Amino acid sequence: MIKSILAEYGVGWAINRSLYSAKLKMVSNIPATEYFFEKKAVVKRVDIVSFNIDIIKDFLINLPAEKQNEIVAIADKAINGIITGFSSIDMDYGNPINWHYSPITKQESSSSVKWYRIPDFEAKRGDIKAIWEASRFTHFFYFARAYVITGDEKYYLAFSDQLRRWLKDNPYPYGANYKCGQECTLRMINALMAYTAFNQITTAEDENNMHRLVEVCYKKVLSNFFYAHKCIKNNHTLSEICGLIIGAWCCEDKRRLRKAYRLLDKEIENQFMPDGGYVQYSFNYQRFALQIIECVFKISEKTGIAISDNSKKLVMNSALLMYQCQDATGDVPNYGSNDGALIFPVTVCGYRDFSPVINTVHALVTGKRLFDKGSCDEELLWFESGGNYPFVRIEKKSMAFKDAGLYTMRHDDGFLMICLHDFKSRPAHMDGMHIDLWHKGKNIFCDSGTYSYASEIGTDMAKTAAHNTVKVQGSEQMVSYSNFMIYDWTSRKDVEFTKGSFTGTMISKNGYKHTRQIVKTKQGYEIADEVRGSGDSCSFLIHTPYEVKIVPDGFEVYDESDKLCAVKVESGNVEVRKAYRSLYYLKKEIINCVIVNCSMNSKCNLKFKIKLRNE
Repeated sequence: MIKSILAEYGVGWAINRSLYSAKLKMVSNIPATEYFFEKKAVVKRVDIVSFNIDIIKDFLINLPAEKQNEIVAIADKAINGIITGFSSIDMDYGNPINWHYSPITKQESSSSVKWYRIPDFEAKRGDIKAIWEASRFTHFFYFARAYVITGDEKYYLAFSDQLRRWLKDNPYPYGANYKCGQECTLRMINALMAYTAFNQITTAEDENNMHRLVEVCYKKVLSNFFYAHKCIKNNHTLSEICGLIIGAWCCEDKRRLRKAYRLLDKEIENQFMPDGGYVQYSFNYQRFALQIIECVFKISEKTGIAISDNSKKLVMNSALLMYQCQDATGDVPNYGSNDGALIFPVTVCGYRDFSPVINTVHALVTGKRLFDKGSCDEELLWFESGGNYPFVRIEKKSMAFKDAGLYTMRHDDGFLMICLHDFKSRPAHMDGMHIDLWHKGKNIFCDSGTYSYASEIGTDMAKTAAHNTVKVQGSEQMVSYSNFMIYDWTSRKDVEFTKGSFTGTMISKNGYKHTRQIVKTKQGYEIADEVRGSGDSCSFLIHTPYEVKIVPDGFEVYDESDKLCAVKVESGNVEVRKAYRSLYYLKKEIINCVIVNCSMNSKCNLKFKIKLRNE
């Protein structure tokens, strides 16, 4: 295990992770040493963003009444402490809000214990993200948007009161809400943007409170950035660099400001692959990272410093990759880890619609929009002061994103996406050779999702059996060590791709290899699998949210009485079991898992013909 971790994660990572663990042990055992790591911050200004509120207001008041009512209803609930968490569930934190409370487990985390003494995972308390959700202040965007729509000052008063109470109930550095520098950065951003939206009616007390909030949040990021930079190396790093930019500008620290922008360019180069892939192999986190870059574009209007041209190219390619993996509904496969984060909910499009961020990033980089004017425009209005962007049409077509490990095969009214990675950074899901099938706006063969990082269900959803691939009895594709560490990474070889065919091999260090050949036909797809290695049997797995009927030569998939597709299975025993899917964090639904069992004896061949309903 140690040899694999050192080879895959790197000796430098292992040393840095050990140093950070040693730091936490030292400050826990000798509290006085904490002050050696603390950095000073003196906030002098907080007007880091500006908005053209008139343009935003014009957009919002011209929305259909039901869309306006939806924004106002979410804001009204948040006034009373009911926060729409993870973009999907109402979470009641009480009124006034208890910032240390988990509405999921009804348990409270201590507000008098310093952050480094609070564990990441605790069975009784449950998922710490449920506590963090209210303190992200994502709901402040709803206060600002509802105020723009209605002109009712109750939304400003709620913002002002909750900001004041949060500072009173969260003295630095006590409590769970100072545990994560990323959470502190998002808290800063959301409060600053709401404060600016209310700037015509804010008071001196509000300004003072904003100074205090930026100070404590910036101190957390500045004092603990080593962990995000040297140990995590993912979206946390990007967001905390954004926090460094904000804090340095607010403190009028030009040296730290320039350094933060240099760090950001370097990190973008490290995290975004040339073809648009993202280091975390997750569309949820890819969108998260792109929204952070949107924020940087916005605050660069004040700082006068921009990311490099190479950084702009990389993030544009990232937006274009998701565009090519997007269904006509705006949704994308539920690929990789998904914690339900939509950090800037400035759109009436649903959480599963990725069009707003794709459109905004493309417009910010190229000056051209990817989608016609409509519901996805609001996000661009918040992150750019205005502009009449021309529309550019880009064809969605079959494409190979080899760096990302994603391959798309387009057919009329849909597409098939295949995952086959050659990992250069740590994986999160065992989804090698997973296929995602979309047709006529329906995700017929789907990914299971995530549900929760602090639950057995969530752990299972990251494993091989939760994906549309082959599971060898008694083996996983890779080895899980903890919630966020996988080692013995799979590799790939012999990939051949055309617009009508795909062939590739996934090699597992657990003693087998899986070759999959896919050919697009007039009616759908033909899939041929070959599995070689140890094991007595293997199973071909397909997950679908629709009804399944087993027929003599395979199975059929139905949406009520409408047959979506028929799958002919040339050999093997077909059965259907219940499974879970999670489209939103902490929400799950029962779906069907079709299992085709096959004896192995060092080799197993499976063939399938998928016929889609095209009428």
